[in-house]
Amino acid sequence: MRVLVTGGAGFIGSNFIRYLLDHEPEVKILNLDALTYAGNLESLSDVQADPRYGFVKADITDAQAVQQAFDAFRPETAINFAAESHVDRSILDAGVFVRTNVQGVLALLEAVREFGVERFVQVSTDEVYGSLKLEEPPFTEESPLAPNSPYAASKAAADLLVRSYVKTHSLPAVITRCSNNYGPYQFPEKFIPLFVLNAIKDEPLPLYGDGKNVRDWIHVADHCAGIWAAATRGEPGRVYNLGGGNEWENIEVARLLLTHLEKSEDLIRLVTDRPGHDRRYALSSDRAASELGWSPAQRFEEGIADTVAWYRENAGWCEAVASGEYRDYYEQQYGER
Repeated sequence: MRVLVTGGAGFIGSNFIRYLLDHEPEVKILNLDALTYAGNLESLSDVQADPRYGFVKADITDAQAVQQAFDAFRPETAINFAAESHVDRSILDAGVFVRTNVQGVLALLEAVREFGVERFVQVSTDEVYGSLKLEEPPFTEESPLAPNSPYAASKAAADLLVRSYVKTHSLPAVITRCSNNYGPYQFPEKFIPLFVLNAIKDEPLPLYGDGKNVRDWIHVADHCAGIWAAATRGEPGRVYNLGGGNEWENIEVARLLLTHLEKSEDLIRLVTDRPGHDRRYALSSDRAASELGWSPAQRFEEGIADTVAWYRENAGWCEAVASGEYRDYYEQQYGER
């Protein structure tokens, strides 16, 4: 099977490529990535010599480049991880989020139509549903979309665009919506790697508001397994929630990380809350369990221990990302972005 993966140099995309190469011996993968600040081919250094894997530098908003990649590779399946995904950045500049997360998805949908791709997977987020009260049940796939940040709004718009192509053009697409991911190769601006790396250096852990915002955590390997299940067993036009069933207050996650690092809780610093900060996310994965036979396998406490160990053991990767050194290398290899 030929699988085109967009955004494969990012956190979830790179883990998915590795997952697919490990689980599907006959697969061939083309990774299409713009190599923005969050895209790092070093995250795939262990698979770059695999003859089943290839890479092309391109932006999904460049419709011509997207068409050329689809034409040359002729994928049977296309899976879109490419996205601007950091909420704080979307608050400062929403334009790039609309460009990548909406216009880029449109370019992909047109290519899927043009080249008769058999399955398209749009990787989305639980943030499109908005915020839950503490006493409310988890979101289902039938919950209304109520995004509260420019990032979430751009992902919701992309989901609706995919839905429209399914209904109007009979496009064979599915949408997956996941809860908060954690694991190796995550960009250090995100909560868990930021706190781990800060704590290692005895620097403060900046926690928004009162620290009691609740998130449902899923290990990236479980998420990747769910995406592939949706790609191979999902029904076109369906949405599949992929939740961890694992809700934690942010302050409790911070304390757990500090325990593993043998650091004092005095490092936690409560800071001014960000605008529109959702109080709680939680997903029901009943549909994925019944229709796809999928459920998360990784226990959070064990997954966190492994994740903390990975960041401690991969200081070189972390330092290169923090310094931006990898971006200089890519500019030399692939030209200006």
